[in-house]
Amino acid sequence: MRENGFFARSNRWTWISVVALVVLTAASILIGFGLLPSAQADFRTQGLWDSICRAAGVPSKWLDSSDQKSPVVSTSVVLVPEMAKQASSASVGRGATLALNCTMCHGAQGMSRSDAPNLAGQYPEVIRKQLLDYKSGNRANPIMVALATSLSEENIIDLAAYYATLPKARTAPTTYDESLPALVRVGDPMRNIAPCISCHGGVDQKLGAPWLEGMPKQYLVDQLHAFKEGRRRNDGQQQMRNMARPMTTEEIDAVATFYARKAAPAGH
Repeated sequence: MRENGFFARSNRWTWISVVALVVLTAASILIGFGLLPSAQADFRTQGLWDSICRAAGVPSKWLDSSDQKSPVVSTSVVLVPEMAKQASSASVGRGATLALNCTMCHGAQGMSRSDAPNLAGQYPEVIRKQLLDYKSGNRANPIMVALATSLSEENIIDLAAYYATLPKARTAPTTYDESLPALVRVGDPMRNIAPCISCHGGVDQKLGAPWLEGMPKQYLVDQLHAFKEGRRRNDGQQQMRNMARPMTTEEIDAVATFYARKAAPAGH
């Protein structure tokens, strides 16, 4: 009888331990995946899965299915280091003549006074790639497509060489500190957004990534929205579409405002 009583007590305590463990586990999950993440100022959960991923430190969504129909690679341009090399003076001279057709939008010295991008001091491979994409129809703009279609490959090289030699009227900041917008400085790993400075200068400058300092704000806003909505697709492997897709309208405005802070006032 004593033995049976002992086993009965043991079984009872075993069940109590199991129930306590289940309750403790459930409470830990609730606190760790629900209460603690929601206490953070930038909490933007859209369900239990988002909460779990945030607590675990991994993105909740690797690829938005809304852009699945867009081609992953929609440019035929292969960027190589040779495209960034300094061109001959003869090429620059020919480019200066060709650039007379570009002054209305891009300014007499490559600095736009409207919402067209600045070209002065832009990296030559950037200009070559974009003109080739316009020429092939991989980037849409009625005016630019019409102009680029009539250019030969040599013309495009010459134009890029000329604009690359023009001095930038505004220089990039030499330091990046806590005052920068978060997406510019550190990105948002939880949403797979890399920091802007990892490609566009400040930390590193990737081949083919354009110089953005002093660009007209509205141009930057328009391009980020075009990438976000899939209207612009000439980014190889969807680099910019993947960055812009999760961005909010407010974040796009903040990034554009930062890069345009040295832009010339309209009409000046």
